[in-house]
Amino acid sequence: MLTRTMDEDSRLYASAAVERIDCGDAVLALRRFGSGPALLLVHGFPLHGYTWRKLVPELSRRHTCLVVDLAGMGDAGWNPGSDMTWQGHARRLKLLADQLGLAQYDVMAQDTGASIARYLALEDGSRVRRLILINTEIPGHRPPWIRPYQWMARHLPGAAAGFRLLMRWTWFLRSPMGFGGCFHDLSLVEGGFRREFVARYVDSAAATTGMLRYLAGFHWDSVDALRRRHAELRMPVLLLWGEDDPTFPVGLAREMASQIPHSRFVAVAGAKLLVQEEKPEAVARAALEFLAGPA
Repeated sequence: MLTRTMDEDSRLYASAAVERIDCGDAVLALRRFGSGPALLLVHGFPLHGYTWRKLVPELSRRHTCLVVDLAGMGDAGWNPGSDMTWQGHARRLKLLADQLGLAQYDVMAQDTGASIARYLALEDGSRVRRLILINTEIPGHRPPWIRPYQWMARHLPGAAAGFRLLMRWTWFLRSPMGFGGCFHDLSLVEGGFRREFVARYVDSAAATTGMLRYLAGFHWDSVDALRRRHAELRMPVLLLWGEDDPTFPVGLAREMASQIPHSRFVAVAGAKLLVQEEKPEAVARAALEFLAGPA
């Protein structure tokens, strides 16, 4: 599985046409790959759809992969009136499914995208067939660094310029304040990852402003409310976790799985937060097995 090199995966991803779909208060960017049952892929922070490039070649053999850039991120648009809460992003994804004419679809999501995906599944449960959650927010838990960064995004003048400066420095990118908690192998911060994610913010004030608007829009009471609302998820749910993640610890994740009625849990060894970047073969294998199972 997944015998392509990263460069080949990047070229395949870049070859897809970008569709821009008006979803009310923001324009989402969409790329399509493959054929078969619809699979919506939702990225986390501070990423965009490119984070799925290593999985798309294998997943698209059996599914139509619908890779979205959320409002404020990647190639998506936003405006001062865009609702950047988890619920706001979820409503736009439901509108996207409406506009694509999806009778049913599966969802695979990571980090903040998987919090959005849970609210999407609660909102559109009659159509979301299966749900895959990868290393994401946990009720009652606060990940390191995010809340200070949120405070800066909301209150500190010049925050965008400060973030752009920090992202120029390799020591910051490899530190716990940057992507140090995302990878065992910190060399993965380089190459396509640095080009597509880090350089985008270094080079573009507009991209950094959008990213900070995305970050500032999340409220932790919505995460904590999921402790109760997880019981409302009626579809099969796979929690797929990098077991060495310091951001969302695997022990707390296993406890969270017990809140979800039809869930199973798979831990991926040798991976931290960005398990889809670090262990794509394991992620693709577990995802395809789950998606092929009984509803």
